[in-house]
Amino acid sequence: MSADERELPASERREALKELLARARGCTRCGELAATRKTVVFGAGNADAELMFVGEAPGASEDEQGLPFVGRAGKLLSSLLEEIGLERSQVFIANTLMCRPPGNRDPQPLELENCHEYLLGKVELIQPSVICTLGNFATKLLRGDPTGITRLHGRPEVIALGRRAVRLYPIYHPAAALYTPRMLETLREDFLRLPELLALGPPEQPRWAQEEPPEPAPEPAERDEAADATPAPERAEADQLGLF
Repeated sequence: MSADERELPASERREALKELLARARGCTRCGELAATRKTVVFGAGNADAELMFVGEAPGASEDEQGLPFVGRAGKLLSSLLEEIGLERSQVFIANTLMCRPPGNRDPQPLELENCHEYLLGKVELIQPSVICTLGNFATKLLRGDPTGITRLHGRPEVIALGRRAVRLYPIYHPAAALYTPRMLETLREDFLRLPELLALGPPEQPRWAQEEPPEPAPEPAERDEAADATPAPERAEADQLGLF
Protein backbone atom coordinates (compact mmCIF):
# COMPACT_ATOMS: atom_id res chain seq x y z
CA MET A 1 0.00 0.00 0.00
CA SER A 2 1.32 3.44 -0.89
CA ALA A 3 2.05 6.21 1.58
CA ASP A 4 -0.83 8.28 0.16
CA GLU A 5 -3.31 5.48 0.84
CA ARG A 6 -2.21 5.27 4.46
CA GLU A 7 -2.24 9.01 5.15
CA LEU A 8 -5.12 10.55 7.08
CA PRO A 9 -7.65 12.49 4.97
CA ALA A 10 -7.17 16.26 5.00
CA SER A 11 -10.31 16.79 7.10
CA GLU A 12 -9.08 14.39 9.80
CA ARG A 13 -5.63 15.95 9.83
CA ARG A 14 -7.18 19.38 10.28
CA GLU A 15 -9.27 18.17 13.22
CA ALA A 16 -6.19 16.59 14.79
CA LEU A 17 -4.32 19.88 14.31
CA LYS A 18 -7.10 21.73 16.13
CA GLU A 19 -6.79 19.25 19.00
CA LEU A 20 -3.04 19.85 19.08
CA LEU A 21 -3.72 23.60 19.25
CA ALA A 22 -6.04 23.09 22.23
CA ARG A 23 -3.37 21.09 24.06
CA ALA A 24 -0.70 23.67 23.27
CA ARG A 25 -2.79 26.48 24.73
CA GLY A 26 -2.86 24.66 28.08
CA CYS A 27 0.78 23.57 28.10
CA THR A 28 2.77 24.45 31.23
CA ARG A 29 5.86 22.28 30.68
CA CYS A 30 8.13 25.33 30.79
CA GLY A 31 7.19 27.00 34.07
CA GLU A 32 8.91 30.33 33.41
CA LEU A 33 7.56 30.67 29.87
CA ALA A 34 4.03 29.68 30.92
CA ALA A 35 4.12 32.24 33.72
CA THR A 36 5.39 35.15 31.60
CA ARG A 37 3.67 34.59 28.25
CA LYS A 38 0.55 36.43 27.15
CA THR A 39 -0.39 33.95 24.45
CA VAL A 40 0.76 30.64 23.01
CA VAL A 41 1.95 31.31 19.46
CA PHE A 42 1.03 27.98 17.89
CA GLY A 43 1.69 28.95 14.28
CA ALA A 44 -0.42 30.26 11.42
CA GLY A 45 -1.19 29.65 7.79
CA ASN A 46 -2.46 26.92 5.53
CA ALA A 47 -3.14 23.63 7.34
CA ASP A 48 -2.35 21.77 4.09
CA ALA A 49 0.72 23.82 3.15
CA GLU A 50 3.43 22.36 0.94
CA LEU A 51 5.88 24.89 2.40
CA MET A 52 6.50 25.43 6.10
CA PHE A 53 8.78 27.93 7.83
CA VAL A 54 10.25 27.36 11.29
CA GLY A 55 11.80 30.30 13.11
CA GLU A 56 13.24 30.69 16.61
CA ALA A 57 10.67 32.01 19.10
CA PRO A 58 7.91 34.62 19.39
CA GLY A 59 8.86 38.21 20.12
CA ALA A 60 6.86 40.91 21.90
CA SER A 61 4.49 41.59 18.98
CA GLU A 62 3.90 37.88 18.40
CA ASP A 63 3.21 37.35 22.11
CA GLU A 64 0.64 40.16 22.03
CA GLN A 65 -1.16 38.99 18.88
CA GLY A 66 -0.73 35.23 19.14
CA LEU A 67 0.60 35.05 15.58
CA PRO A 68 4.13 34.38 14.31
CA PHE A 69 6.25 36.84 12.32
CA VAL A 70 4.05 39.93 12.58
CA GLY A 71 6.87 42.47 13.02
CA ARG A 72 9.45 43.83 10.57
CA ALA A 73 10.99 40.42 9.96
CA GLY A 74 7.54 39.09 9.18
CA LYS A 75 6.90 41.85 6.66
CA LEU A 76 10.18 41.02 4.94
CA LEU A 77 9.24 37.35 4.89
CA SER A 78 5.92 38.21 3.23
CA SER A 79 7.71 40.38 0.68
CA LEU A 80 10.19 37.63 -0.20
CA LEU A 81 7.32 35.19 -0.64
CA GLU A 82 5.57 37.58 -2.99
CA GLU A 83 8.73 37.83 -5.10
CA ILE A 84 8.48 34.10 -5.85
CA GLY A 85 4.73 34.18 -6.44
CA LEU A 86 3.52 32.96 -3.05
CA GLU A 87 1.39 34.46 -0.28
CA ARG A 88 1.49 33.86 3.46
CA SER A 89 -1.93 32.22 3.21
CA GLN A 90 -0.34 29.44 1.15
CA VAL A 91 2.35 28.49 3.69
CA PHE A 92 2.46 27.61 7.37
CA ILE A 93 4.74 29.54 9.76
CA ALA A 94 5.80 28.30 13.20
CA ASN A 95 8.72 28.54 15.64
CA THR A 96 10.85 26.17 17.68
CA LEU A 97 9.16 27.65 20.80
CA MET A 98 5.52 28.64 21.08
CA CYS A 99 6.07 31.01 24.03
CA ARG A 100 8.15 34.17 24.18
CA PRO A 101 11.34 33.84 26.26
CA PRO A 102 11.52 36.69 28.81
CA GLY A 103 13.49 39.62 27.47
CA ASN A 104 13.80 37.83 24.10
CA ARG A 105 16.63 35.71 25.51
CA ASP A 106 17.79 32.62 23.61
CA PRO A 107 15.70 29.46 23.96
CA GLN A 108 17.07 27.07 26.56
CA PRO A 109 17.75 23.38 25.75
CA LEU A 110 14.97 22.08 28.02
CA GLU A 111 12.49 24.53 26.50
CA LEU A 112 13.39 23.37 22.99
CA GLU A 113 12.97 19.77 24.10
CA ASN A 114 9.61 20.46 25.74
CA CYS A 115 8.23 22.16 22.62
CA HIS A 116 9.74 19.79 20.08
CA GLU A 117 6.92 17.23 20.21
CA TYR A 118 4.40 19.92 19.35
CA LEU A 119 6.51 21.00 16.38
CA LEU A 120 6.80 17.42 15.16
CA GLY A 121 3.03 17.07 15.52
CA LYS A 122 2.50 20.06 13.22
CA VAL A 123 4.89 18.62 10.65
CA GLU A 124 3.15 15.23 10.68
CA LEU A 125 -0.34 16.72 10.40
CA ILE A 126 0.33 19.52 7.90
CA GLN A 127 2.59 17.24 5.80
CA PRO A 128 4.74 19.90 4.08
CA SER A 129 7.09 18.89 1.29
CA VAL A 130 9.64 21.58 2.15
CA ILE A 131 10.54 23.06 5.54
CA CYS A 132 12.63 26.24 5.60
CA THR A 133 14.50 26.68 8.85
CA LEU A 134 15.09 30.36 9.56
CA GLY A 135 18.42 30.93 11.27
CA ASN A 136 20.65 28.96 13.60
CA PHE A 137 18.31 27.72 16.33
CA ALA A 138 15.75 26.14 14.02
CA THR A 139 18.41 24.70 11.71
CA LYS A 140 20.45 23.11 14.50
CA LEU A 141 17.37 21.76 16.24
CA LEU A 142 15.76 20.10 13.24
CA ARG A 143 19.02 18.74 11.87
CA GLY A 144 20.20 17.54 15.27
CA ASP A 145 23.63 18.93 14.44
CA PRO A 146 25.60 22.00 15.63
CA THR A 147 26.60 23.14 12.12
CA GLY A 148 25.64 26.80 11.73
CA ILE A 149 23.47 28.53 9.16
CA THR A 150 26.43 30.26 7.49
CA ARG A 151 27.68 26.92 6.15
CA LEU A 152 24.28 25.38 5.47
CA HIS A 153 22.08 28.10 3.99
CA GLY A 154 20.74 27.35 0.54
CA ARG A 155 21.66 23.64 0.75
CA PRO A 156 18.56 21.40 0.77
CA GLU A 157 18.60 17.89 2.18
CA VAL A 158 16.06 15.16 2.88
CA ILE A 159 15.69 14.34 6.57
CA ALA A 160 13.17 12.53 8.78
CA LEU A 161 11.28 14.63 11.33
CA GLY A 162 9.29 12.37 13.58
CA ARG A 163 7.31 10.12 11.25
CA ARG A 164 7.66 12.41 8.23
CA ALA A 165 10.42 12.81 5.63
CA VAL A 166 10.80 16.38 4.32
CA ARG A 167 13.11 18.48 2.21
CA LEU A 168 14.84 20.68 4.78
CA TYR A 169 16.08 23.98 3.40
CA PRO A 170 18.06 26.19 5.83
CA ILE A 171 18.08 29.93 5.11
CA TYR A 172 19.03 33.04 7.05
CA HIS A 173 16.48 34.51 9.43
CA PRO A 174 14.83 37.60 7.86
CA ALA A 175 15.77 39.63 10.95
CA ALA A 176 19.43 39.19 10.06
CA ALA A 177 18.84 40.87 6.71
CA LEU A 178 17.01 43.94 7.94
CA TYR A 179 20.16 45.99 8.39
CA THR A 180 22.61 44.21 6.06
CA PRO A 181 21.99 44.67 2.32
CA ARG A 182 24.45 41.89 1.44
CA MET A 183 22.59 39.45 3.69
CA LEU A 184 19.30 40.47 2.11
CA GLU A 185 20.62 39.64 -1.34
CA THR A 186 21.77 36.22 -0.14
CA LEU A 187 18.37 35.60 1.43
CA ARG A 188 16.65 36.62 -1.79
CA GLU A 189 18.83 34.25 -3.81
CA ASP A 190 17.99 31.36 -1.48
CA PHE A 191 14.28 32.15 -1.75
CA LEU A 192 14.49 31.96 -5.52
CA ARG A 193 15.27 28.22 -5.25
CA LEU A 194 12.06 27.46 -3.38
CA PRO A 195 9.79 27.02 -6.45
CA GLU A 196 12.25 24.46 -7.81
CA LEU A 197 12.25 22.53 -4.52
CA LEU A 198 8.47 22.62 -4.24
CA ALA A 199 8.15 21.30 -7.79
CA LEU A 200 9.99 18.13 -6.69
CA GLY A 201 7.08 17.22 -4.40
CA PRO A 202 7.46 15.38 -1.11
CA PRO A 203 10.38 12.96 -0.73
CA GLU A 204 9.72 9.25 -0.45
CA GLN A 205 8.35 8.46 2.98
CA PRO A 206 10.04 5.85 5.20
CA ARG A 207 8.19 2.54 5.28
CA TRP A 208 7.90 2.57 9.08
CA ALA A 209 6.08 5.91 8.91
CA GLN A 210 3.20 4.27 7.01
CA GLU A 211 2.27 1.70 9.64
CA GLU A 212 -0.03 3.87 11.77
CA PRO A 213 -1.29 7.48 11.91
CA PRO A 214 0.76 10.06 13.83
CA GLU A 215 0.23 10.32 17.57
CA PRO A 216 -0.61 13.72 19.09
CA ALA A 217 1.73 15.40 21.54
CA PRO A 218 1.22 14.33 25.17
CA GLU A 219 -1.24 16.34 27.20
CA PRO A 220 -0.05 18.65 30.02
CA ALA A 221 0.25 16.98 33.42
CA GLU A 222 -2.64 19.03 34.81
CA ARG A 223 -5.40 19.52 32.30
CA ASP A 224 -8.85 21.04 32.42
CA GLU A 225 -11.35 18.65 30.86
CA ALA A 226 -13.11 21.64 29.35
CA ALA A 227 -10.13 22.02 27.00
CA ASP A 228 -11.66 19.32 24.81
CA ALA A 229 -14.39 21.74 23.77
CA THR A 230 -13.18 24.67 21.71
CA PRO A 231 -14.96 27.87 22.92
CA ALA A 232 -16.05 30.47 20.39
CA PRO A 233 -13.05 32.83 20.92
CA GLU A 234 -10.63 29.94 20.38
CA ARG A 235 -12.53 28.84 17.27
CA ALA A 236 -12.08 32.35 15.92
CA GLU A 237 -8.35 32.19 16.63
CA ALA A 238 -8.09 28.76 15.02
CA ASP A 239 -9.87 30.12 11.96
CA GLN A 240 -7.26 32.90 11.82
CA LEU A 241 -4.55 30.25 11.96
CA GLY A 242 -6.02 28.49 8.96
CA LEU A 243 -7.08 25.39 10.88
CA PHE A 244 -10.80 25.46 10.00
